[in-house]
Amino acid sequence: MKDSVQIFLYIALIFLGSVWTISTLVHYENQIEGLEIELETQTDSLNYTIDSLLLEIDTLTWENQIWDFNISNNTTHLLSAIIHVESRDNDSAHAVGEDAVGCLQIRKTMVDDVNRILKRQGKDYTFTYDDRWLRNKSIQMFDIYCKHYGLTTAEEIARCWNGGPRGMDKEATSYYWTKVEDYLSS
Repeated sequence: MKDSVQIFLYIALIFLGSVWTISTLVHYENQIEGLEIELETQTDSLNYTIDSLLLEIDTLTWENQIWDFNISNNTTHLLSAIIHVESRDNDSAHAVGEDAVGCLQIRKTMVDDVNRILKRQGKDYTFTYDDRWLRNKSIQMFDIYCKHYGLTTAEEIARCWNGGPRGMDKEATSYYWTKVEDYLSS
């Protein structure tokens, strides 16, 4: 009988040891999964940060290189003037009646037009209506629009931004140009 108790205890000990080993392995496996998820999250976060920084660099490049056309007085240039006239430099500006939003007061039809331009150019990205709220995305849309329609002079850019591709032909856009021009000369 003593031998059967010893065998039973030995088997129970092996069984408990096996259970402990398996539970330890499962615990370590769960820890590994948790660490892998954390690593993916941190990598995604790092990629997002890098993407954000690259987007900021692009935005600064646009703001410093484009739309100047030798009409600046030291620090003010055309893009800044248009942003000021459109929204008083407010990225959260919203003209509810027109559904024009963001620093450049972009309407949904403008987003649709820019996306049509991108599709024609064979680009694999588009803008969403929510992108109008983001300054860098708004500036990108402005850039694409002006380049596509071949707008080159400050007046042409301002009036066509305000009145569409044929804005130069519309008398109503001359007042808008006056506001932009006044800001440029201030």
